[in-house]
Amino acid sequence: MNDMRLPPAQPGSARSLLRLLTCGSVDDGKSTLIGRLLFDTDNIPDDQRAALERDSKKFGTDGANIDFSLLVDGLEAEREQGITIDVAYRFMATPRRKFIIADTPGHEQYTRNMATGASTAQLAILLVDASQGLLTQTRRHAFIADLLGIRHVVLAVNKIDLIGFDQARFEAIARDFASLAEQFHFETIAPIPLSARHGDNVVHRSARMGWYDGPTLLEHLERIEPGIAASGPFRLPVQWVNRPDASFRGYAGTIAGGAISTGDPVIVAASGRTSRVARIVTADGDRAAARAGDAVTLTLDDEIDISRGDLLAAPEARPEVADQFAADIVWMAEAPLLPGRPYVVRIGTATVSGVVSKIKHKINVNNFDHLAADSLALNEVAAVNLALAAPVAFDPYTANRRTGAFILIDRLTNATVAAGMVRHPLGRATNIHRQALTIDRAAREARNRHRPAILWFTGLSGAGKSTIANLVEAKLHLLGAHTYLLDGDNVRHGLNRDLGFTDADRVENIRRVAEVAKLFADAGLIVLVSFISPFRAERRMARELVEPGLFHEVFVDTPIDVCRQRDPKGLYRKADAGQIRNFTGIDSPYEPPEAPEFHLHTETATPDSLADAMIAALRDALGFSE
Repeated sequence: MNDMRLPPAQPGSARSLLRLLTCGSVDDGKSTLIGRLLFDTDNIPDDQRAALERDSKKFGTDGANIDFSLLVDGLEAEREQGITIDVAYRFMATPRRKFIIADTPGHEQYTRNMATGASTAQLAILLVDASQGLLTQTRRHAFIADLLGIRHVVLAVNKIDLIGFDQARFEAIARDFASLAEQFHFETIAPIPLSARHGDNVVHRSARMGWYDGPTLLEHLERIEPGIAASGPFRLPVQWVNRPDASFRGYAGTIAGGAISTGDPVIVAASGRTSRVARIVTADGDRAAARAGDAVTLTLDDEIDISRGDLLAAPEARPEVADQFAADIVWMAEAPLLPGRPYVVRIGTATVSGVVSKIKHKINVNNFDHLAADSLALNEVAAVNLALAAPVAFDPYTANRRTGAFILIDRLTNATVAAGMVRHPLGRATNIHRQALTIDRAAREARNRHRPAILWFTGLSGAGKSTIANLVEAKLHLLGAHTYLLDGDNVRHGLNRDLGFTDADRVENIRRVAEVAKLFADAGLIVLVSFISPFRAERRMARELVEPGLFHEVFVDTPIDVCRQRDPKGLYRKADAGQIRNFTGIDSPYEPPEAPEFHLHTETATPDSLADAMIAALRDALGFSE
């Protein structure tokens, strides 16, 4: 890791694109720096120049001392607060190179915003106020940049004019940062003293710092070669199977790593099937070769099974394929992450259901301490294990940012709730295999002479779930059914005795019971599950564990005032007195079912009549004759 003295660009070379990120503490001058870059490189039109001079006067500066931050802080609310609160993307071009600049907020509460900006950046400009030196925010920004895979850093020591262009102070700050960066993976660090306000060493070399012989900021940005995934092995996540007619079958996507030529061998990572590239088709016609970043359609010599989500790779350098892996994640949602809760996992072009099976530790982004955690809040970062419903192909994020990155999506709202970076597959993912069994569920079903089912009773405490479930099981028993009743209180005496009543423990409680219910159904039983199970996400997870038709949601719908009156265990009285915390309906939410198979209104019918109605409705579904 050291400052780079870069060779000049070759005349006539094509302008490459550099994606960069600016980050720093409040008032370090990020917006002013970007505004100065845009202004001094003539990347703003004349009418905006005039407006800038006019607004500078409006906000308390004169025309000779332009406030360049106004070019970036476009929102009136941001100007009034004096801070930048979102990620702003700016485009800039010079004769040598094109740039996309992400200006990210500096405060800890906007960690997710910085992670969003850093996810595609190749270089980070870390601003430091020369009069302040390295701050806690500098440590945090360096950590996030490293976590998101940025390997090239400019240490922009700004406001150097405020300390009289002091060389010793600049060099001390550069040494401090070099010491901090030893724990990271940066390949290059370029310390540059500058004054964004006055333009020193931004675009034009400063006449007031004769002691500095390095590049200006723009010179460094124009010349740095950050490296791209083209240096690694070939990777093509298949986005679309292109079949315009019966004579053409191609696999479309953007190359995420390496290069490919016609005639090269390729392998489908998940299946191991191999072929060779017959054609490389692009919007501009066929090509002999393509590299990372190119959008292409590949045709192959052989007809093999490939679909969206598959990953084509170089046979000599296959990616990992596993259904469990370790990862780092940045949590981006207001609702907390709860281990065991199902999410949609999108990695590359593959989409699969998955859960965070374990939070190994969360990371204090200010001092890098590892902290124990059973949930994650907005903007928190953690090392976790994930378990997926099916194996996927991936590379470690450090090897390929495109094939090692993923997002978690909330199944109900379709909102992105986390960004993740794969570390490595878990050994258990490759060491554990399913064992084929001679006796299957169909054989057990034939022996029992009825179909299995999961009858999932949900409702508030005191709604009557256990009473009705018990009656239904008794009536099924009289019909000769093989049944088992899993009751919330009973299970907590054994299998789930280690769990409390926090949201995280409730999620794990239901996850375990759902897996047990799945096993009982596979054994051919009719299993009745009587749990409050307050969250829709976990009830949906339980439903999706088994094939359609096996799961029947039973909503025991009783108003909370009636439950309070019944209060058979005295729990509402204790919850109202503050003796019980996280009590559903009081200080913990209950999400009622939206489309249950059975909706039981206990105010208008007796438990016995409701049980009879369920049995009558279930006779045909479970294979009982009259």
